[in-house]
Amino acid sequence: MSNGSQILVFKDMGLVSQVFDEASLGSLHGHIAVGHARYSTTGSSVWENAQPTFRATVNGSLALGHNGNLVNTAELAEMVARLPGEEHVSRSGRSAATNDTDLVTALLAGHPELTIEETARQVLPKVKGAFSLVFMDEHTLYAARDPQGIRPLVLGRLERGWVVASETAALDICGASYIREVEPGELIAIDENGMRSSRFAEAKPKGCVFEYVYLARPDTSIAGRNVHLSRVEMGRKLAKEAPVEADLVIATPESGTPAAIGYAEASGIPYGSGLVKNAYVGRTFIQPSQTIRQLGIRLKLNPLKEVIAGKRLVVVDDSIVRGNTQRALVRMLREAGAAEVHIRISSPPVKWPCFFGIDFATRAELIANGMTVEEIGRTLGADSLAYISIDGMIEATTQPKDKLCRACFDGVYPMELPDPALLGKLLLEAEIKGSQQPPAVRGKPHSGADLDGVQSLLGGGGAADALRRP
Repeated sequence: MSNGSQILVFKDMGLVSQVFDEASLGSLHGHIAVGHARYSTTGSSVWENAQPTFRATVNGSLALGHNGNLVNTAELAEMVARLPGEEHVSRSGRSAATNDTDLVTALLAGHPELTIEETARQVLPKVKGAFSLVFMDEHTLYAARDPQGIRPLVLGRLERGWVVASETAALDICGASYIREVEPGELIAIDENGMRSSRFAEAKPKGCVFEYVYLARPDTSIAGRNVHLSRVEMGRKLAKEAPVEADLVIATPESGTPAAIGYAEASGIPYGSGLVKNAYVGRTFIQPSQTIRQLGIRLKLNPLKEVIAGKRLVVVDDSIVRGNTQRALVRMLREAGAAEVHIRISSPPVKWPCFFGIDFATRAELIANGMTVEEIGRTLGADSLAYISIDGMIEATTQPKDKLCRACFDGVYPMELPDPALLGKLLLEAEIKGSQQPPAVRGKPHSGADLDGVQSLLGGGGAADALRRP
């Protein structure tokens, strides 16, 4: 938050409701603000890695929030290391931030001979990966989106100001009018003189299709297409591609609900509520450990026995990542008396890791890696399992296929990726622990021993060659 003369950063670990209350919000006074909420996909979940990130500059201060993930983190770390006065220790004496966002912040703040706007036009073309950024100094709010536009970013107008947000739903909530999307490769600056736009790279759109499947709120629109309508249409197409004789269609709430409605509508099978969701448990696939994930599934869903007993069920969900949710779900439904359980998934099998902001962990952990659909169905204990086709999913979004990133489904990444040794959630932490001389940062060639040593960076054994395996 800036009051025109200084920036005050107020952040902490946890949910927004746990960090902010009326008193803390009331203490924040100013005319420019950057807010951020995100689970960690780069660096450990520690306070230093919470956003916005902050850097003092010769001419003032800079605060930045980032949605996405970068793929040239090692290269950016080299660039930061060449800046004067950059160290791996924060002013508090604790370890400095170890995420890709902090590197971008350091680069934007590290050229005192230039304005922030001029620096951004020089630095951002060197940043590779997915990034929707909002950042600010004491007087100006900036927004930028990577040339592929992988993550959403939208511009809105208030009666007396401007808003930039990750989703159109955020504009609705704060009473702003939707103006347009921030274009891929565009840099926006907003100050007392109004809004101005410039371009730092040519637009090469590759929006994330998984936003339509799961990530985005259903009341959001991306590239002019409402997310809820896309999910309902995925369900309709799924019913045509994978019909089954059944008595009731139910959803894995809440993410599977729109597709379940579409499946019921197209199949003629009645839609019903067979599972009750505990509103106080978060998303299970991003929980930090297997134990908590499995406990979370049991805490998260409870079957309505009177509704499902004796019924042949179609259970619609948006995706299968590790399979833990669906396996526990099938068991619960059978215990509750379901006669048959047919699982239908409104996205294709997730076979490849995401390096652009979705924490899918390693390829070795993805249940669809190396297993057929029939084999997956058997491991889940389902009577049948079917996924929507890639083309069916894409048609539901109404977006051109060549303008969507589908890498987690087909392995075709929207940009060239570096050696797997230079990727990984904990890459920068490994650098610091490794006596400041990691081969990943120094740019040395990698031997087989090097690759063996970085498997842990990618989250587990067998993951270091994820990009090379068929």
